[in-house]
Amino acid sequence: QVRLVESGGGLVQAGGSLRLSCAASGSIFRTNAMGWYRQAPGKEPELVATITSSSSTNYADSVVGRFTISRDNAKKTVTLQMNSLKLEDTDGYYCNAGLATQWYGAFSDYWGQGTQVTVSS
Repeated sequence: QVRLVESGGGLVQAGGSLRLSCAASGSIFRTNAMGWYRQAPGKEPELVATITSSSSTNYADSVVGRFTISRDNAKKTVTLQMNSLKLEDTDGYYCNAGLATQWYGAFSDYWGQGTQVTVSS
């Protein structure tokens, strides 16, 4: 069974830093783009950052210069380093990855269970 497991959320003061990690496990043959999204209750998911299999990155305007996404293809992990956190960064953060469970199979979208980030004043 393929799973994405996030870790690293928590409570931090404004201006502080957190590091989110996401590990993919199971029978995975190929990994496509990976990324992080955030969602507040009752709102639509918002893209935070994505990284392709060749490590090209894309960021939401609101996090440029503060967040850095990276990945380790061998370990099938994606990491989001969050610096200079603001109150408005408070949200549930969700890992996303395109994974193929067969060598010649298509990529399917997988999501983690989410980790809460709370920024306090």
